[in-house]
Amino acid sequence: MNNQNLHTIDGHTLLNTPMEAPRFVVSSLIPSGLHILGGSPKIGKSWMMLWLCLQIAKGENVWNYQTRQGTVLYLCLEDSYERIQSRLLDITEDAPPNLHFAIMADTLAGGLDKQIENFIAAHTDTVLIVIDTLQNVRDEASGTSLYANDYRELKPLKELSVKHRVAILCVHHLRKMKDDDPMNMLSGTSGLAGIVDTVFILDREKRTENNATLLCMGRDVESAELKLRFDPDTRTWQCLGAAEEVPLMDATVCVLAEYLVSSSDFTGTATELSAEVERVTGRTVSPATLKKKLMKHHGELLERGWRFSSRRTRNEKIIEIRRVR
Repeated sequence: MNNQNLHTIDGHTLLNTPMEAPRFVVSSLIPSGLHILGGSPKIGKSWMMLWLCLQIAKGENVWNYQTRQGTVLYLCLEDSYERIQSRLLDITEDAPPNLHFAIMADTLAGGLDKQIENFIAAHTDTVLIVIDTLQNVRDEASGTSLYANDYRELKPLKELSVKHRVAILCVHHLRKMKDDDPMNMLSGTSGLAGIVDTVFILDREKRTENNATLLCMGRDVESAELKLRFDPDTRTWQCLGAAEEVPLMDATVCVLAEYLVSSSDFTGTATELSAEVERVTGRTVSPATLKKKLMKHHGELLERGWRFSSRRTRNEKIIEIRRVR
């Protein structure tokens, strides 16, 4: 029997220790982590994935959502290079060199995780990997628990996404039968939905129509229902309506970044920081909100050149923000 003690962290330490928050590849929609897109066969999933990969590689918006530009790997395992080229020519005249394609890959049990690891090592700015389709990299189920098999099979991809802070998006099929709970429409057991961070369901009411709904449900995103329309001329999915552009950074962090661009290093209390932010930007952010946002989004500020830390004196808590030299 193993008598080792559990490793724990107390609530006070947890709330006052900067942690790495998910890094969004598509603001408010696709964070780093493991995700799955479900849709019926021939519904337009691959067209959506090709355009998504292209937009992120170029650093251009996905509908009204900002993207984090970086290297993208698209494993289009049901296509040929000729078909991919033909589809690319339908949607763009210029594909960037940081968008990579592969039409063959190992299975999950046969070394796919190592292949992805090697790709990331060679392309350290990788932000997104799409596996189209998941079924092409799966092996025959073994054991008696299909749920455990589904969960266990995707675990290496989950670990890769966490280790390298990339988004891995698996394309999958839906069951033929409709269900009131979209989660139950994914082919396979609930183990798939259980291990991924976000589930996307692309659903057309009628196959002959171009309108569809993209349902988004996840741990780090707000549940959303996007109304889409497939444009047969441009071969792209258009988002209906004119929603405001969603920034890649949290709104409060954007205000703080605006202040820091025109300011030197800061040392002081949250109340003093709040007053300084309002003086420089003209925007009011409460001290309590600033403290919470600094803790939760310190990784985003670090990426933009500022390091956050805090310490407690006898009477107050001091915040320090330093420009990374």
